[in-house]
This record gives sequence, C-alpha cells and structure tokens, in this order.
Amino acid sequence: MKNQIPNVTQLLNRLRMRQVALLLAIEELGTLGAAARQLGMTQPAATKMLAELESTVGQRLFERVGRVLQINDAGRYALLGFKGVRGTLEQLQRQLRDLQLGLSGRLSVGSLMAASPTYLTLALAKLQVQRPRLSVQVEVGTSERLMTLLDEGRLDVVIGRVPGAATDYQFRPLSEEPIALVCAPGHPLEKSRKLSFERLQQFPWVLQPEATPMREVVLQEFQAHHAQLPNGLLETSSTLITVHLVSRTQMIAALPRSVAKGFQKHRMLAILPYRLRHSLASYGSVVRADRPLSNQGQEFLRLLHEGGSDAW
Repeated sequence: MKNQIPNVTQLLNRLRMRQVALLLAIEELGTLGAAARQLGMTQPAATKMLAELESTVGQRLFERVGRVLQINDAGRYALLGFKGVRGTLEQLQRQLRDLQLGLSGRLSVGSLMAASPTYLTLALAKLQVQRPRLSVQVEVGTSERLMTLLDEGRLDVVIGRVPGAATDYQFRPLSEEPIALVCAPGHPLEKSRKLSFERLQQFPWVLQPEATPMREVVLQEFQAHHAQLPNGLLETSSTLITVHLVSRTQMIAALPRSVAKGFQKHRMLAILPYRLRHSLASYGSVVRADRPLSNQGQEFLRLLHEGGSDAW
C-alpha cells in the first residue's frame, strides 16, 4: 500500500459513509465479524470494504496479528475523525428536527463546574432573552471529558482548558480558577484563624480521580510537605457527591473557589483559611478550529466573554 495521503477533496470524493460506519462499528463491537453482522454484510465483504478504506486514506489502520485486528496510530486518528463526522451528522439531525418542530436551532455547551454559577449562567440567561426559542443542552464535567465530546461533535462550545499546546482549537481565556479547601459548618477546623498543613492531615479527604487537574494541585501540596495522601481517601468526580459528603462528615475537599463560595453562602460548606501553593491553569471558551460555529454559537460566545463572573 502506498503511503500517499489524500487531500480533503480526494477524501470527500472517495470516502463512503458505509466505510465510516464500519470503522465505528469495529471500535464499538471489538471485532470485524461483529461489525459486519451489525451492518448486515458478510465478513468477506467487510474485509474488502476495510481494505478499500485503508486504500482511500493511504495508510493501514489495523495490524493483522493472526486473525485478530489491532488498531494502530493511523486507525486511532481516523477513528477520532470519523467520530467527529458522526457527531456533526447527529447535530444536523437535531437541527433539522428542531426546525421541523418550529424551534430556532440548538446549542450544546459543555462547562467546568467552576464556570457554571458564573460565566455560564449569566451568558445562558442573556441568550434565553435574545433567543427564547433556542434549544440549549448543557453538559457539566471535567475538561478531559468535555474535550472528548467536542472532538466527537457532540458539543459546540466548551468552557474548559485546552490540553497542552493543542492547535486544533480556538481558545479565549475567561478566568483563573483558584481552589478553596472546604469542610462542613461546625467542623473542628472551621473557626481556625490560621491553619497548618499538619492539622489538615488529621482528617479524611474527598478528592477528584487521578490525573484530573484539581487532584494534581492537591497532590503537589502534599508532596511539598513530603507527605503522602491520607489513608481512606474517597475519590469522585461529582461535585454534588463531594458537597453532600463533606457537609455530613468531617471530611475535607478541594473545590473551585467560585463554587465553594456559593455553598458557603447557603451554609452548606465552610471555606478553610488555608492557601494552596499551586493553582489551576486558566479556563476559557474552546471551539474546534476546523469546524464552523453556528450563529447561535457565535452569539453565545459574545455574551460569554462580555459578561461578568458574579457568583450565585
């Protein structure tokens, strides 16, 4: 097979949606045979189609190890691109359905929890006034999860962080994200005027899962004091679960300060007088650089960046 990479026009002329569906089915079901059955074709026909797909993109997408297909780096890139194609088609389907129902479009937004009570809420409130018939879907999660959904075309805009020095996105910063350590009202540490790290170590903790940015900031704090994370650590990516656990126990947790202040205002949490040595990188609006943004998406971005960050 020649390693001649086709340009976009050649791909559009040669690529067939059935080939896209085949690769997505292999990834979902794990084997070529299962993918062929799902698409209603014989395995020899699926094998031939896969070979045609590899010829179309100019590279092998799988390595043949006996009778087993193992996806390679080129296949993973193709799979990511095809997921974006599927997401774009799903978006088109939703927009056409909304148009049929008399709605004025749809917007899918993903956001970090830190931006939810501030930038996101204010922008959505203004957008609802200006476009009352617009259907809006909001997904709250970690940057890693949201960026995956953006890549797959399931989100139009993300309020989060761009991974590394990625060039596939357009990023506009909104705010830094200071972190607060929180406890329950009435916690033994709540009334402390000055808090040492050693005292924090005496209590159990709730933290986000490994490899998440906030977990890394807390881990750096423990490492700076040559200490290990406490035993009995509870891990969850859910802010709601974290808040309910902390409010009912003597556990300590780290939350975005903007979120912590909201729960403190309603006496669900107390913010501890302790300053972490590190902070999270700035978050902002993120869109795919290779995907045109709808008019409603552009309007949302304008409102997002012109608004303030008043917490709830």
